[in-house]
Amino acid sequence: MIFSSLLFLFRFLPIVLVLYYVFPRRLRNLVLFIVSIIFYAWGEPVYILLMLVSILITWSGGLAVDHFLRLGRRGTAKVCLIVSVTAALSLLFFFKYANFVLRTVSSLSGRPIKLLALALPIGISFYTFQTISYIIDVYRGDASVQRNIISYGAYVTMFPQLIAGPIVQYRTIDEQLRSRQETAAEFAQGVNRFIIGLGKKVLLANSAGALWEGIRGTAWQSVPMVNAWIGIAAFTFQIYFDFSAYSDMAIGLGHMFGFRFLENFDHPYESKSVTEFWRRWHISLGTWFREYVYIPLGGNRRGTAVLIRNLMIVWLLTGIWHGADWNFLIWGLYYGILLMIEKLFLSDLLKKLPGWTRRIYCMIIVMFGWFIFSASDIAEPIGYLKAMFGMGAGFAGKGTVYLLYTNAVLFAVLIVGSTTLPMRAAGRLLDKVKESDALCVLLRFAFYIAVFVLSLAYLVDASYNPFLYFRF
Repeated sequence: MIFSSLLFLFRFLPIVLVLYYVFPRRLRNLVLFIVSIIFYAWGEPVYILLMLVSILITWSGGLAVDHFLRLGRRGTAKVCLIVSVTAALSLLFFFKYANFVLRTVSSLSGRPIKLLALALPIGISFYTFQTISYIIDVYRGDASVQRNIISYGAYVTMFPQLIAGPIVQYRTIDEQLRSRQETAAEFAQGVNRFIIGLGKKVLLANSAGALWEGIRGTAWQSVPMVNAWIGIAAFTFQIYFDFSAYSDMAIGLGHMFGFRFLENFDHPYESKSVTEFWRRWHISLGTWFREYVYIPLGGNRRGTAVLIRNLMIVWLLTGIWHGADWNFLIWGLYYGILLMIEKLFLSDLLKKLPGWTRRIYCMIIVMFGWFIFSASDIAEPIGYLKAMFGMGAGFAGKGTVYLLYTNAVLFAVLIVGSTTLPMRAAGRLLDKVKESDALCVLLRFAFYIAVFVLSLAYLVDASYNPFLYFRF
C-alpha cells in the first residue's frame, strides 16, 4: 500500500485517523503501533516478525546499555551496544546483501551458486538505521532510554515514515512520543503538506517517470543523443519529485498525528556544488552517516589521508545502502571521489565562478550520477552512455522535435517546481492580499483542492504509479 493510492486515501487513512482520535491520549501510541503493523502487513506480512525481532533486540539492548551506564560500568554497556548493533546490522546484511555476495562470489569463481529464496523486506534499511541510532544515542547520553516497548515500537514502525523515511532519530521525537499535543492547526498543516506531496508524486513524478520508461525501453542503438538526454533529465526529475513527495506526505501525516519530523529535502537542484547538493538531498540519511560514521571515524580533523579514507568509507556505505548491486557501489564511489576533489582542490575555484555556471556544473554531475543509479545491470549504462554521446542513432531523430514539443510544458513545470520560485511567488501573492484574511484563506483552499482533485483524477485512470524508494 502506497500513500498515492485510492485504497490508502479513502480507506486506510480515514479509518486510522478516526481510531487515533477516538482513543484517549494515553493509548494513542498503542493505536499507532497496531495500525502501523497492519500497514506493513498489508504489503509484506511474512516479514512482520523480522521487524518485531529488530525492535526487541534494540529495545532490550537500550535497557541493558542504560542499566550498566547507571552502574558506572561503561565497558559492559559498550559490549551491550556492540552486540545489539551487530545483531541489527546482521539482519539487514542477511536479507539485503546475502544474495549480492553469493552472486559476486559465483561470478568471480565461475561456479554457479544457488541463491537464497529471499525477498527484500520493505523499509528494512530505514528502520534498521533508526533502531541503531536509538541505541547509540542512549549510550552517548544524547537520548533517554525508552522503557515502554509500545512507545518504542510506535517510533520504529510509525507508518508515515516506516517504508521510505525520512530517517527519524529517536532523540528528535523522544519528547513527542511522551507528551505531544495534537491541534487543529497542526492537523490542517499536515493535510496541506500531504496534498503537496501527493501532487508532486502523482502529477509530476509519475509523468516524468513515464517519459523516462518510454525512452529507456528503446534499444540504445535507436536512441538519438537528444532523446537520451531528455530521458536522463526525466529520470532526474522523477527521482526528486518521487522521493521528496514521499517525504512531504510523511511529514504531513506526522503533523496529523502530532509529530514534527525534520525536513528531508531543501531544493537540492538549486545547489552550486556537489557538496551543497548532498547537504540538501536526503538530509536525514546524510545526517545519519555524518553523526554515526564520519565523525566517529575522525571526520576531517586528522589530516588529508584520514579525510579521504573517511569520505570513501561513508560514500561506499551510502551507495550500498541504496541497493545490493554494483551500480550502487559505483554510484557511491563516484560521489565519494567528487566530494573529495571538491573539498581538497575545487572548492575555492568554484566560489570564483558565476552562480549560474556553478549550478550547471552541479546539475551535469548529478545527472550523470542518476544515470549510474538508474542502471539495472552493468551492461545497460554502457549502451545508454553511448547514446548520450551520439553513438546511438546520431544527434536527433525524426521523433525528437515531437518529443521536445509534447514535453516542453512538463519540463517547464518540473524545472520551476524543483526551485523555490513557486514558494516565493505564492508568498508575494499572499502579501498582496494579506489585508483580506478571507481572500487568503480562499486562495489557499482553492489551490489545495485543485491539486487534490487533479491528483485523484490521475489516480482513477492511472496504470503507472511506482514508488522508487520502496526497494531501499
